[in-house]
Amino acid sequence: MEPDGPAPDHIMELGLGFQASKTTLAAVTLGVFDSLADGPKTRRELERELGLHPRGARDFLDALVALDLLEREDGRYRNTAAADAYLVPGTPSYLGGFLQMANDRLYPFWDDLEAALQTGETQNELEDPDTHPFEGVVYHDDAILEQFVGAMTGLSLGVAEALAHEFPWDDHETVVDLGASEGVVPKAIAEANDHIEAIGVDLPRVEPHFRSFTSDSPAADRLTFETGDFFGDEPLPPADVYVLGHILHDWGVEDRREILAKVADAVRPGGAVIVYGTMIDEERRENATGLLMSLNMLIETPDGFDYTPSQCLGWLHDAGFEGGEARELPGPETMVVARR
Repeated sequence: MEPDGPAPDHIMELGLGFQASKTTLAAVTLGVFDSLADGPKTRRELERELGLHPRGARDFLDALVALDLLEREDGRYRNTAAADAYLVPGTPSYLGGFLQMANDRLYPFWDDLEAALQTGETQNELEDPDTHPFEGVVYHDDAILEQFVGAMTGLSLGVAEALAHEFPWDDHETVVDLGASEGVVPKAIAEANDHIEAIGVDLPRVEPHFRSFTSDSPAADRLTFETGDFFGDEPLPPADVYVLGHILHDWGVEDRREILAKVADAVRPGGAVIVYGTMIDEERRENATGLLMSLNMLIETPDGFDYTPSQCLGWLHDAGFEGGEARELPGPETMVVARR
Protein backbone atom coordinates (compact mmCIF):
# COMPACT_ATOMS: atom_id res chain seq x y z
CA MET A 1 0.00 0.00 0.00
CA GLU A 2 1.03 3.59 -0.57
CA PRO A 3 2.17 5.37 2.63
CA ASP A 4 -0.88 7.63 2.50
CA GLY A 5 -3.31 4.78 1.82
CA PRO A 6 -5.65 3.15 4.34
CA ALA A 7 -4.01 1.02 7.03
CA PRO A 8 -5.29 -2.53 7.68
CA ASP A 9 -5.11 -2.21 11.49
CA HIS A 10 -8.82 -1.73 12.09
CA ILE A 11 -9.79 -4.58 9.78
CA MET A 12 -7.32 -6.91 11.46
CA GLU A 13 -8.55 -5.89 14.89
CA LEU A 14 -12.14 -6.67 13.88
CA GLY A 15 -11.33 -9.89 12.07
CA LEU A 16 -9.33 -11.27 14.99
CA GLY A 17 -11.48 -9.73 17.71
CA PHE A 18 -12.57 -13.19 18.81
CA GLN A 19 -9.06 -13.78 20.16
CA ALA A 20 -9.26 -10.91 22.65
CA SER A 21 -12.81 -11.89 23.50
CA LYS A 22 -11.98 -15.52 24.22
CA THR A 23 -8.86 -14.58 26.20
CA THR A 24 -11.02 -12.36 28.43
CA LEU A 25 -13.73 -14.99 28.82
CA ALA A 26 -11.13 -17.67 29.61
CA ALA A 27 -9.62 -15.43 32.30
CA VAL A 28 -13.04 -15.07 33.92
CA THR A 29 -13.75 -18.80 33.69
CA LEU A 30 -10.33 -19.81 35.07
CA GLY A 31 -10.60 -17.38 37.98
CA VAL A 32 -7.64 -15.12 37.17
CA PHE A 33 -9.21 -11.96 38.57
CA ASP A 34 -10.59 -13.68 41.66
CA SER A 35 -7.12 -15.11 42.34
CA LEU A 36 -5.56 -11.65 42.21
CA ALA A 37 -8.24 -9.93 44.30
CA ASP A 38 -6.13 -10.30 47.45
CA GLY A 39 -2.93 -8.95 45.90
CA PRO A 40 -0.21 -9.47 43.26
CA LYS A 41 1.14 -12.90 42.35
CA THR A 42 3.92 -14.25 40.19
CA ARG A 43 3.34 -16.28 37.07
CA ARG A 44 4.48 -19.43 38.85
CA GLU A 45 2.01 -18.82 41.67
CA LEU A 46 -0.82 -18.33 39.20
CA GLU A 47 0.19 -21.44 37.26
CA ARG A 48 -0.03 -23.54 40.41
CA GLU A 49 -3.23 -21.97 41.70
CA LEU A 50 -5.17 -21.95 38.41
CA GLY A 51 -3.72 -25.10 36.84
CA LEU A 52 -2.12 -23.25 33.91
CA HIS A 53 0.42 -25.06 31.75
CA PRO A 54 3.77 -23.22 31.63
CA ARG A 55 3.82 -23.27 27.83
CA GLY A 56 0.95 -20.79 27.44
CA ALA A 57 0.73 -19.12 30.85
CA ARG A 58 3.17 -16.27 30.20
CA ASP A 59 1.59 -15.27 26.88
CA PHE A 60 -1.90 -15.58 28.39
CA LEU A 61 -1.13 -13.35 31.36
CA ASP A 62 0.83 -10.82 29.31
CA ALA A 63 -2.01 -10.69 26.78
CA LEU A 64 -4.27 -9.69 29.67
CA VAL A 65 -1.76 -6.95 30.46
CA ALA A 66 -1.88 -5.74 26.85
CA LEU A 67 -5.68 -5.82 27.02
CA ASP A 68 -5.58 -3.51 30.08
CA LEU A 69 -7.10 -6.09 32.40
CA LEU A 70 -3.92 -6.87 34.36
CA GLU A 71 -0.83 -4.91 35.32
CA ARG A 72 2.66 -6.41 35.72
CA GLU A 73 5.47 -5.04 37.83
CA ASP A 74 8.69 -6.82 38.87
CA GLY A 75 7.32 -10.11 37.60
CA ARG A 76 4.12 -9.92 39.65
CA TYR A 77 0.64 -9.56 38.17
CA ARG A 78 -2.24 -7.63 39.67
CA ASN A 79 -5.73 -6.61 38.58
CA THR A 80 -6.33 -3.23 37.04
CA ALA A 81 -8.83 -1.01 38.84
CA ALA A 82 -11.49 -1.90 36.26
CA ALA A 83 -10.86 -5.65 36.70
CA ASP A 84 -11.11 -5.29 40.47
CA ALA A 85 -14.39 -3.42 40.13
CA TYR A 86 -16.13 -5.58 37.53
CA LEU A 87 -14.47 -8.99 37.33
CA VAL A 88 -13.98 -10.10 40.94
CA PRO A 89 -16.85 -12.31 42.17
CA GLY A 90 -18.76 -10.88 45.11
CA THR A 91 -18.15 -7.23 44.31
CA PRO A 92 -21.30 -5.07 43.94
CA SER A 93 -20.51 -4.27 40.31
CA TYR A 94 -19.51 -7.80 39.21
CA LEU A 95 -20.03 -8.41 35.48
CA GLY A 96 -18.41 -11.82 35.40
CA GLY A 97 -21.72 -13.65 35.58
CA PHE A 98 -22.79 -12.16 32.28
CA LEU A 99 -19.41 -12.92 30.73
CA GLN A 100 -19.56 -16.48 32.04
CA MET A 101 -22.91 -16.92 30.31
CA ALA A 102 -21.41 -15.43 27.16
CA ASN A 103 -18.58 -17.94 27.32
CA ASP A 104 -20.72 -20.99 28.05
CA ARG A 105 -23.71 -20.34 25.78
CA LEU A 106 -23.36 -17.38 23.44
CA TYR A 107 -19.78 -17.80 22.22
CA PRO A 108 -20.35 -21.28 20.68
CA PHE A 109 -23.64 -20.24 19.06
CA TRP A 110 -22.05 -17.29 17.28
CA ASP A 111 -19.95 -19.73 15.30
CA ASP A 112 -23.14 -20.34 13.30
CA LEU A 113 -23.95 -16.70 12.54
CA GLU A 114 -23.75 -17.37 8.80
CA ALA A 115 -26.44 -20.02 9.08
CA ALA A 116 -28.65 -17.66 11.08
CA LEU A 117 -28.23 -14.93 8.48
CA GLN A 118 -29.09 -17.29 5.62
CA THR A 119 -32.02 -19.10 7.26
CA GLY A 120 -33.39 -16.61 9.81
CA GLU A 121 -33.46 -19.47 12.32
CA THR A 122 -32.05 -19.72 15.82
CA GLN A 123 -28.65 -21.36 16.29
CA ASN A 124 -28.76 -22.36 19.95
CA GLU A 125 -28.95 -25.78 21.63
CA LEU A 126 -32.65 -26.29 20.81
CA GLU A 127 -33.54 -28.57 17.91
CA ASP A 128 -36.79 -26.72 17.14
CA PRO A 129 -35.99 -23.22 15.81
CA ASP A 130 -39.48 -22.04 16.81
CA THR A 131 -38.98 -22.85 20.49
CA HIS A 132 -37.95 -19.89 22.62
CA PRO A 133 -34.86 -20.55 24.78
CA PHE A 134 -36.75 -19.35 27.85
CA GLU A 135 -39.30 -22.09 27.27
CA GLY A 136 -36.90 -24.83 26.25
CA VAL A 137 -33.74 -24.19 28.26
CA VAL A 138 -33.31 -21.21 30.58
CA TYR A 139 -36.29 -21.74 32.87
CA HIS A 140 -36.02 -25.54 32.81
CA ASP A 141 -32.36 -26.12 33.68
CA ASP A 142 -31.35 -25.15 37.23
CA ALA A 143 -27.72 -24.44 36.41
CA ILE A 144 -28.52 -22.36 33.33
CA LEU A 145 -31.24 -20.44 35.20
CA GLU A 146 -28.86 -19.62 38.05
CA GLN A 147 -26.26 -18.40 35.57
CA PHE A 148 -28.88 -16.44 33.61
CA VAL A 149 -30.34 -14.52 36.57
CA GLY A 150 -26.83 -13.69 37.79
CA ALA A 151 -25.92 -12.47 34.32
CA MET A 152 -28.99 -10.21 34.22
CA THR A 153 -27.98 -8.76 37.58
CA GLY A 154 -24.51 -7.88 36.33
CA LEU A 155 -25.92 -6.40 33.14
CA SER A 156 -28.35 -4.15 35.01
CA LEU A 157 -26.23 -2.95 37.95
CA GLY A 158 -25.39 0.46 36.49
CA VAL A 159 -28.91 0.98 35.20
CA ALA A 160 -30.38 0.08 38.58
CA GLU A 161 -28.37 2.78 40.35
CA ALA A 162 -29.23 5.37 37.71
CA LEU A 163 -32.95 4.60 37.89
CA ALA A 164 -32.91 4.60 41.67
CA HIS A 165 -31.50 8.13 41.88
CA GLU A 166 -32.50 9.92 38.68
CA PHE A 167 -36.19 9.08 38.19
CA PRO A 168 -38.74 11.28 40.09
CA TRP A 169 -39.78 8.65 42.61
CA ASP A 170 -41.21 11.29 44.96
CA ASP A 171 -44.23 11.40 42.64
CA HIS A 172 -44.93 7.67 43.02
CA GLU A 173 -45.40 4.98 45.67
CA THR A 174 -45.15 1.61 43.91
CA VAL A 175 -42.99 0.10 41.19
CA VAL A 176 -43.05 -3.26 39.42
CA ASP A 177 -40.01 -4.69 37.65
CA LEU A 178 -41.43 -7.05 35.03
CA GLY A 179 -39.04 -9.93 34.42
CA ALA A 180 -37.12 -9.02 37.57
CA SER A 181 -34.67 -11.97 37.74
CA GLU A 182 -32.79 -11.61 41.04
CA GLY A 183 -34.31 -8.18 41.67
CA VAL A 184 -31.35 -5.83 41.34
CA VAL A 185 -33.54 -3.01 39.95
CA PRO A 186 -36.36 -3.04 42.54
CA LYS A 187 -33.77 -3.54 45.29
CA ALA A 188 -31.80 -0.44 44.24
CA ILE A 189 -34.95 1.65 43.87
CA ALA A 190 -36.36 0.64 47.28
CA GLU A 191 -33.04 1.18 49.06
CA ALA A 192 -32.64 4.69 47.62
CA ASN A 193 -36.27 5.74 48.17
CA ASP A 194 -37.61 4.78 51.57
CA HIS A 195 -41.26 5.36 50.65
CA ILE A 196 -41.32 3.04 47.61
CA GLU A 197 -42.92 -0.40 47.66
CA ALA A 198 -41.10 -2.45 45.01
CA ILE A 199 -42.36 -5.66 43.42
CA GLY A 200 -40.46 -8.10 41.27
CA VAL A 201 -42.57 -10.12 38.82
CA ASP A 202 -41.23 -13.25 37.14
CA LEU A 203 -41.94 -16.93 36.66
CA PRO A 204 -42.19 -19.16 39.77
CA ARG A 205 -38.74 -20.77 39.36
CA VAL A 206 -37.11 -17.35 39.77
CA GLU A 207 -38.60 -16.65 43.19
CA PRO A 208 -35.88 -18.41 45.26
CA HIS A 209 -33.19 -16.43 43.44
CA PHE A 210 -35.06 -13.16 44.06
CA ARG A 211 -35.56 -13.87 47.75
CA SER A 212 -31.93 -14.91 48.23
CA PHE A 213 -30.63 -11.76 46.51
CA THR A 214 -32.92 -9.33 48.35
CA SER A 215 -33.25 -10.96 51.78
CA ASP A 216 -30.46 -8.99 53.47
CA SER A 217 -31.46 -5.64 51.94
CA PRO A 218 -32.28 -2.85 54.41
CA ALA A 219 -35.42 -2.41 52.33
CA ALA A 220 -36.39 -6.10 52.45
CA ASP A 221 -39.73 -5.30 54.10
CA ARG A 222 -40.67 -3.23 51.02
CA LEU A 223 -39.47 -5.78 48.45
CA THR A 224 -41.90 -8.48 47.38
CA PHE A 225 -42.05 -11.11 44.65
CA GLU A 226 -45.14 -11.95 42.65
CA THR A 227 -45.53 -14.71 40.12
CA GLY A 228 -46.49 -13.44 36.70
CA ASP A 229 -46.44 -14.41 33.05
CA PHE A 230 -46.18 -11.95 30.15
CA PHE A 231 -48.60 -14.03 28.14
CA GLY A 232 -50.77 -15.57 30.86
CA ASP A 233 -54.47 -14.89 31.41
CA GLU A 234 -53.98 -13.34 34.85
CA PRO A 235 -53.60 -9.53 34.95
CA LEU A 236 -50.34 -8.01 36.15
CA PRO A 237 -50.30 -6.36 39.60
CA PRO A 238 -51.27 -2.66 39.59
CA ALA A 239 -48.53 -0.10 40.25
CA ASP A 240 -47.58 3.51 39.63
CA VAL A 241 -44.49 2.65 37.59
CA TYR A 242 -43.53 -0.39 35.53
CA VAL A 243 -39.93 -1.17 34.54
CA LEU A 244 -39.11 -3.46 31.61
CA GLY A 245 -35.39 -4.08 31.20
CA HIS A 246 -33.96 -6.28 28.45
CA ILE A 247 -37.43 -7.71 27.87
CA LEU A 248 -38.91 -6.52 24.59
CA HIS A 249 -35.97 -7.53 22.40
CA ASP A 250 -36.58 -11.18 23.26
CA TRP A 251 -39.88 -11.22 21.37
CA GLY A 252 -41.47 -10.41 18.02
CA VAL A 253 -43.57 -7.30 17.44
CA GLU A 254 -46.98 -8.84 18.15
CA ASP A 255 -45.73 -10.33 21.42
CA ARG A 256 -44.30 -6.93 22.37
CA ARG A 257 -47.67 -5.35 21.74
CA GLU A 258 -49.32 -7.97 23.94
CA ILE A 259 -46.84 -7.38 26.76
CA LEU A 260 -47.22 -3.59 26.62
CA ALA A 261 -51.03 -3.83 26.51
CA LYS A 262 -50.95 -5.82 29.75
CA VAL A 263 -48.56 -3.31 31.27
CA ALA A 264 -50.80 -0.40 30.23
CA ASP A 265 -53.74 -2.07 32.00
CA ALA A 266 -51.62 -2.40 35.17
CA VAL A 267 -50.13 1.12 35.34
CA ARG A 268 -52.30 3.48 37.37
CA PRO A 269 -53.44 6.81 35.82
CA GLY A 270 -50.67 9.35 36.18
CA GLY A 271 -48.08 6.59 36.31
CA ALA A 272 -45.24 5.74 33.98
CA VAL A 273 -43.46 2.95 32.15
CA ILE A 274 -39.68 2.71 31.82
CA VAL A 275 -38.24 0.52 29.07
CA TYR A 276 -34.47 0.07 28.91
CA GLY A 277 -32.03 -2.00 26.92
CA THR A 278 -29.28 -1.93 24.30
CA MET A 279 -31.34 0.15 21.89
CA ILE A 280 -30.04 0.95 18.41
CA ASP A 281 -29.33 4.59 17.55
CA GLU A 282 -31.90 6.21 15.26
CA GLU A 283 -29.54 6.41 12.28
CA ARG A 284 -28.35 2.82 12.84
CA ARG A 285 -24.72 3.90 12.39
CA GLU A 286 -23.06 4.30 15.79
CA ASN A 287 -24.26 1.91 18.49
CA ALA A 288 -22.46 -1.24 17.44
CA THR A 289 -23.37 -2.89 20.76
CA GLY A 290 -27.07 -2.52 20.07
CA LEU A 291 -26.76 -3.85 16.53
CA LEU A 292 -24.61 -6.79 17.64
CA MET A 293 -27.08 -7.56 20.44
CA SER A 294 -29.81 -7.63 17.81
CA LEU A 295 -27.79 -10.24 15.92
CA ASN A 296 -27.54 -12.15 19.18
CA MET A 297 -31.35 -12.14 19.33
CA LEU A 298 -31.34 -13.58 15.80
CA ILE A 299 -29.12 -16.41 17.01
CA GLU A 300 -30.95 -16.99 20.31
CA THR A 301 -34.67 -16.31 19.72
CA PRO A 302 -37.26 -17.15 17.06
CA ASP A 303 -38.46 -13.55 16.53
CA GLY A 304 -36.45 -11.18 18.77
CA PHE A 305 -34.48 -8.13 17.66
CA ASP A 306 -33.29 -4.84 19.10
CA TYR A 307 -34.89 -1.53 18.19
CA THR A 308 -34.56 2.24 18.22
CA PRO A 309 -36.07 4.56 20.86
CA SER A 310 -38.60 5.87 18.32
CA GLN A 311 -39.77 2.33 17.55
CA CYS A 312 -40.19 1.73 21.27
CA LEU A 313 -42.21 4.92 21.66
CA GLY A 314 -44.42 3.87 18.78
CA TRP A 315 -45.30 0.59 20.51
CA LEU A 316 -45.89 2.42 23.81
CA HIS A 317 -48.22 4.93 22.18
CA ASP A 318 -50.14 2.11 20.50
CA ALA A 319 -50.60 0.56 23.95
CA GLY A 320 -52.10 3.78 25.33
CA PHE A 321 -49.11 5.56 26.85
CA GLU A 322 -48.49 9.21 26.08
CA GLY A 323 -45.53 11.53 25.58
CA GLY A 324 -42.15 10.00 26.01
CA GLU A 325 -38.47 10.73 26.14
CA ALA A 326 -35.29 8.76 25.59
CA ARG A 327 -32.01 9.14 27.41
CA GLU A 328 -28.75 7.28 27.63
CA LEU A 329 -27.88 5.24 30.70
CA PRO A 330 -24.59 3.78 31.99
CA GLY A 331 -22.93 1.40 29.57
CA PRO A 332 -24.53 0.74 26.18
CA GLU A 333 -28.05 1.17 27.59
CA THR A 334 -30.86 3.55 26.66
CA MET A 335 -34.15 4.08 28.45
CA VAL A 336 -37.49 5.32 27.17
CA VAL A 337 -40.08 6.77 29.58
CA ALA A 338 -43.75 7.34 28.74
CA ARG A 339 -46.76 8.31 30.87
CA ARG A 340 -50.15 6.76 31.42
